[in-house]
Amino acid sequence: MRILHTMLRVVDLDRSIRFYTEVLGMKVLRRKDYPDGKFTLAFVGYGEESEGAVIELTHNWETKSYELGNAFGHIAVAVPDAGKACEDVAARGGKVTRPAGPMKHGSTVIAFVEDPDGYKIEFIQRA
Repeated sequence: MRILHTMLRVVDLDRSIRFYTEVLGMKVLRRKDYPDGKFTLAFVGYGEESEGAVIELTHNWETKSYELGNAFGHIAVAVPDAGKACEDVAARGGKVTRPAGPMKHGSTVIAFVEDPDGYKIEFIQRA
């Protein structure tokens, strides 16, 4: 068994795809409209789905907003330099919500950014 993907519901699919591709550097792996169900699925990631987990962006055509709730935490991405990753996100118009620094009660360097729908992405610095 392995994790295939994490699904996020998004309000504006094109805006979300721009964030994940242009700001975080992922690629669109596949996209399909389901007219009978009035939704579109787009899968984004750093590598092929056969190689690792990806993110499924689900756009329900008639939904104008979502409540994120407080159960979902974040998506984690390994980066070689969390500070540089935050600088790159900010330079591309992304929102850094917690600058790079050691995690509370630990020494691992982390940072957080936010996608256009408010989902948190954690950068974990790994050599």
